[in-house]
Amino acid sequence: MKLSPYAIIAPEKLTQYLLVFRQRNDKSQWLAQAGYSLANWQSLEHSLRNQILPLDAFFVEKTKYGQMYEIRGKLSGSNGKELSVCTIWLIEWATNNTKFITLYPDK
Repeated sequence: MKLSPYAIIAPEKLTQYLLVFRQRNDKSQWLAQAGYSLANWQSLEHSLRNQILPLDAFFVEKTKYGQMYEIRGKLSGSNGKELSVCTIWLIEWATNNTKFITLYPDK
């Protein structure tokens, strides 16, 4: 299944979570390996929208908020390095909007 190309990718998910160093479960240093940083957070949004979102999504579970899906693929950063990622998306019951939830390394 393909998710909506108009999925909501909240800037805060990128600028206040994924691209910010955290003591536990940090993803910022891993994403930096491909050239993603706070200074160019729009690049990560663009990559998610154009490299990951067009791929097939697989149903994970139903929650009280909506249906969760995952998309696995490769992000090719501005420096040419590829990262294998698993991304999580939610189609909300209330609005039918598709929203980006998070990503993590796909090992």
